[in-house]
Amino acid sequence: MKFKRFAAILLVLGMVVPAAWGLAATAAMDQVQQTVDGVIATLRDKGMESEARRQKLTGLIRARFDFETMSQWVLGPAWRKADTTEKSRFIALFSDLLEATYLGRIEAYTDEKVSYAGEKVEGERAQIDTFVLTAGADIPITYKLVLRGDQWLVYDVIIEEISLVRNYRSTYNEIIRREGMSGLFTRMEEKIRELKATEGQG
Repeated sequence: MKFKRFAAILLVLGMVVPAAWGLAATAAMDQVQQTVDGVIATLRDKGMESEARRQKLTGLIRARFDFETMSQWVLGPAWRKADTTEKSRFIALFSDLLEATYLGRIEAYTDEKVSYAGEKVEGERAQIDTFVLTAGADIPITYKLVLRGDQWLVYDVIIEEISLVRNYRSTYNEIIRREGMSGLFTRMEEKIRELKATEGQG
């Protein structure tokens, strides 16, 4: 389920167990861990108001994710055909949709642990393999990162061999084929409103 997958993404940024075999930290690993520290502190701050916590988590997560690159991978050929306005609109809506879909649920996941399984850096791309350790199973999660300036940013997350980007790509490309970019934007806006309304009822 999408919920399970993205909750696990955020869990990786929430509760990390350092690898027992002493993985040598690179810039990519260091920067992910900086985000981890911020998320951990936020989750453990019981005195923080719920809305303030979400805003802080949103800032931390958004700062570590490259939504523009993620959007390019999600849209695929449609990205190359889109004009500048459409690209900007998609990035904004996609970021909002991910936040509306998943961020509010992170606070329910505070007990699981995560361990690093390995890391690979090739030029301006990096991959960090982790496991979320739960009572029932160890969930494998891989982060794919790209170097932007001096920052390593996440552009895809693979959970139990399912890519978040590819998952959205298959759905969105079908909508674009039938309804065009305007149809996709309408559907995304409707979904965001629906999710926020549901959240407000909770």
